[in-house]
Amino acid sequence: MSQRVLTTESGAPVADNQNSATAGAGGPILVQDQHLLEKLARFNRERIPERVVHARGSGAYGYFEVTDDVTGFTRADFLSEVGRRTETFIRFSTVADSLGGADAVRDPRGFALKFYTNEGNYDLVGNNTPVFFIKDPIKFPDFIHSQKRDPFTGRQEPDNVWDFWANSPEATHQITWLMGDRGIPASYRHMHGFGSHTYQWTNAKGEAFFVKYHFKTNQGVRSLSADQAAEQVGKDANSHQTDLLQAIERGVNPSWTLHVQLMPAAEAADYRFNPFDVTKVWPHADYPLQRVGRLVLDRNPDNVFAEVEQAAFSPNNFVPGIGPSPDKMLQGRLFAYADAQRYRLGINHTQLPVNAPKAADVDNYGRDGLHATRYGSRQDKNYEPNSYAGPAQTGAALASPLAVHGWTGTHEAPLHTKDDDFFQAGELYRLMSADEKDRLIANIAGGLSQVTRDDVIEKNLAHFHAADADYGKRVEEAVRALRED
Repeated sequence: MSQRVLTTESGAPVADNQNSATAGAGGPILVQDQHLLEKLARFNRERIPERVVHARGSGAYGYFEVTDDVTGFTRADFLSEVGRRTETFIRFSTVADSLGGADAVRDPRGFALKFYTNEGNYDLVGNNTPVFFIKDPIKFPDFIHSQKRDPFTGRQEPDNVWDFWANSPEATHQITWLMGDRGIPASYRHMHGFGSHTYQWTNAKGEAFFVKYHFKTNQGVRSLSADQAAEQVGKDANSHQTDLLQAIERGVNPSWTLHVQLMPAAEAADYRFNPFDVTKVWPHADYPLQRVGRLVLDRNPDNVFAEVEQAAFSPNNFVPGIGPSPDKMLQGRLFAYADAQRYRLGINHTQLPVNAPKAADVDNYGRDGLHATRYGSRQDKNYEPNSYAGPAQTGAALASPLAVHGWTGTHEAPLHTKDDDFFQAGELYRLMSADEKDRLIANIAGGLSQVTRDDVIEKNLAHFHAADADYGKRVEEAVRALRED
């Protein structure tokens, strides 16, 4: 009888089911050990099913087709051959508002993509911006609290939004993106998508590369001004959902071209800024875009709730040849996203049709819990190791190991020679046309001028001054003018 392969819930093979991943042979356990966290979190919930509502979104099925040879950089099987197609599901979403919120609002957009590969599901969970507001996951709950409805007033409060940003200078780059022209996409079809984080690719030789993903829309970028967005919301609060649904129904299938930036792993330590800082981009002059393939959406879901709202994504669903990097925000998401789905949909959410692997078998020892539909045969044991030909580990890691050193404890990210919270925000500002700058200043001043505390305003102004002298001067003048009216 041939040996069955032990897999994770997403269908990826398990390399080691005897030892947790640690920082060195005798070090503490790493939060990036997805298999360990999945087993423990699943075990904790086998008898306590829970579920919570998720934010507003739209989704569609499609395929990813490889157009360029990238086998020199990754051994991921679904990327191994030019012309190969892999079925996909994508979920676009707004971030800050609730399920009943409007589509055409100033907010980052989620860009969550599930590849149904023959080595298990691979989830790439990103945004329509290449950067984010914070660089450490310990700040994420506070950041979201500051952006969501205030518990007393029941509405989003400028004081909360700008106070958090005033005390988080690393947010300046993302604020410049969000308040600029691309802050309100005209539709989901007319925006780029980014992996945002840094990930790892490993080739067949075991060579490691750090990678950033760029999905460039083939429809062209189109965005709305604040006035256009307000008009759109008044006409159709579901404008992005309507556009995506109707485009695919007409056979106008939206598509994106995937490019990647690749950094040999050995270059990361001496790069001029921290390449794992999600508040920064890698300049294309240093690491040019390399084309990989195209994503095409060609089928609408039959049921929005079953297939869009119950769709569950987690960045810890990797496949052989793709893995994590030391990006601290990514490291936090490796646990938090999967755990949110276990709470929201229950421990067996991976058995729902939209989440279940389509091209790979799932064979492990997870049992029971709410809505269990996968039982195994009567002879199967639910423990490992066993003497009954149950699934066993492969011994082959998904990605290359990363060297670690130093003392345990809470540490700020190590500084590189050119680490700075403001430089890239200034570069982005200087790339804008005069009209784009005018709209950016108006958008920032419109919100910042509503803040009631002068010290919070002054802290934010200092960030814009640090990014670019003209940027800071113009925001300051615009805020002053609005407050004096």
